[in-house]
Amino acid sequence: MILACALAFASGFIALSHEILWYRVYSYGSQGAAEAFALMLCAYLLGLALGAAAARGLCREDARPLRAVTWLLAGSALAMLVPPAVAWLSTLTDTWEASVPVVLAASALLGAVFPLVNHAAIAPDARAGRRISYVYLANILGSVAGSLGTGFWLLEHWPLSRVALLLACLSLAAAAALALAQGARRALAACVAAAVLLAWLTPALYDSLYEKLQFRTGYRPGEQFAHLVENKSGVIAVTANGTIYGGGVYDGGYNVSLASDTNGVVRAYALAGLHPAPREVLMIGLSSGSWAAALTAFPALERLTIVEINPGYLELLPHYPEVAGLLRDPRVTIVVDDGRRWLVRNAQRRFDAIVVNGTMHWRAHASNLLSAEFVALARSRLRPGGLYYFNATGSDRAARTAGDAFAHVLRLHNCIAASDAPLHFDDERWLRALRSAGIDGTPELARVHALIEPEGSLRARTAKVRPITDDNMGSEWRR
Repeated sequence: MILACALAFASGFIALSHEILWYRVYSYGSQGAAEAFALMLCAYLLGLALGAAAARGLCREDARPLRAVTWLLAGSALAMLVPPAVAWLSTLTDTWEASVPVVLAASALLGAVFPLVNHAAIAPDARAGRRISYVYLANILGSVAGSLGTGFWLLEHWPLSRVALLLACLSLAAAAALALAQGARRALAACVAAAVLLAWLTPALYDSLYEKLQFRTGYRPGEQFAHLVENKSGVIAVTANGTIYGGGVYDGGYNVSLASDTNGVVRAYALAGLHPAPREVLMIGLSSGSWAAALTAFPALERLTIVEINPGYLELLPHYPEVAGLLRDPRVTIVVDDGRRWLVRNAQRRFDAIVVNGTMHWRAHASNLLSAEFVALARSRLRPGGLYYFNATGSDRAARTAGDAFAHVLRLHNCIAASDAPLHFDDERWLRALRSAGIDGTPELARVHALIEPEGSLRARTAKVRPITDDNMGSEWRR
């Protein structure tokens, strides 16, 4: 029974850990599409069911079920090939869903192990029910340990490739232990050789994994990101030219210059023209730090609190002089937390402006910072006449949602400015603020005005669209 419970725990740990890794790959490759998890989970569960069904035949025909468990455990090490297979297939087609059958096949291998463990270890006698409950409990505990241990600990400290190799070695170690118990020396030697071979092949198999997922059919062999940060919060990649991708989607660039505005940083500088005196500002979403660095250029700023959910962005700041000063500026406080949770927990704080530098409105969980409930929460944290300014990424529904909550609203490119005080862009105030920061904003005035859509036009254009709520989740499932 002890051996059966140990194998059940190991199979649960390995299977659920692989699921965590596969979802990371699909989330990145789909740019955070909400349906990625649903489709991957469907293939995963279907594969487990098909594998368990196939194991029924082995239970009937194989007179030595432990031998079958040994080889199935060894074969399940091949599940580590799923991420590189998905990445390779993405270079052949821009349809990330095309690789789902790979998950189905690997899940079938994983799903066949547990039924065979029960068949091999539990005798059909009066105590069978009790023994099955122990084995099932061990499997459940292993599954929980795999989800939590891999998702919150292993991926925080190790890259995906190393975690995948660890899981493969665990499969082979369990198979080797069974082979040793049965005196099957050839099987034992095969497991050891397979572990050595996979360890040797892993660097090549996982080489440029995220580059392939990011650029898909546009990937060029040998292409490498300048920086890559992997942690439990996700994956951040930066190209050689400073373009940053968070979770597979464009997330800005390292630039604070208006003269070469490659990342639309003028939208951050525009805050000085929209609010008369933004002395205390809350920013949700750090990304490259370019927006934050632009705000710190204004001497009137007294305090900037930045809430960022992924600490990996902070690791990148020292590599880029344009934004590295954020870590030394005494006016800047950077908090690692969920923006919405932080607002709830800091109900006593009030701000002249709240700036949300969010992600694409169609990504999974994007509605968390776009919904009517969140807008109401942000409004309650503003001082009288305060400004709520957020990147709507072109969503008319997000604009309508903000317009319903505030008395005044306007659009500046893909950002929405909302306030209970009248809104207009003050040219003179903006130019004075830029001059005090040592920037000549005169050449940019015409460009800024071209980006502005006034309140009347914006409200008329979005009057018939549906606001975003926590319940309808915006456009996450309708992109």
